[in-house]
Amino acid sequence: MITGNTIRKAYGKLEVLKGVDLHIGKAEVVSIVGASGAGKSTLLHILGTLDQKDSGTLSIAGQETDKLNAKELAGFRNKHIGFVFQFHHLLPEFTALENVCLPAFIAKKSKAEVEKRAKELLDFLGVLPRADHKPNQLSGGEQQRVAVARALINNPAIILADEPSGNLDSQSAQDLHQLFFELRDKMEQTFVIVTHNELLANMADRKLVMVDGVIARIDS
Repeated sequence: MITGNTIRKAYGKLEVLKGVDLHIGKAEVVSIVGASGAGKSTLLHILGTLDQKDSGTLSIAGQETDKLNAKELAGFRNKHIGFVFQFHHLLPEFTALENVCLPAFIAKKSKAEVEKRAKELLDFLGVLPRADHKPNQLSGGEQQRVAVARALINNPAIILADEPSGNLDSQSAQDLHQLFFELRDKMEQTFVIVTHNELLANMADRKLVMVDGVIARIDS
């Protein structure tokens, strides 16, 4: 599902990724851990095509990302990759339902189809009764579940999560972690999760340990 070879990235003279090799299979849950500054988030952003590598190769769902122009890459990302971030990034002026629908509207899907799918996801995630509420009317756990629904709306093959439980209380974090595995089992999606949460990291099928810009160890 994701294959990267000798991925390098520098910002000025600071070399953040120093030749990362990885292979992540379909329906696999992989965590990425390491100290701050090890390159975890930079790698995740490159895997999500939000940032560009300096060298190396990257193939996602059979597509070599270097062969796409900016417009094609944006369309590819919208179709194949969903994102869940620590701070939710829900738009405050829109309701939960509207936030979930946005990626599908960008993909030019019909309003009726999109809203039906969004409500199904919110129901599956246990927050359908909050569909008409704006983010500031939701708890942190509810906001994160809405963000997960938004990530799933286009049925992407890959979900990338950056510290998804970092702002949640322990119970909400535990619920979110369990949810990822339920989604993998139900929808066969691939999850790549950057986290400092050892419980979540150790639940993954594999744990990639990053040290100083490379994957130093893989724990199964």
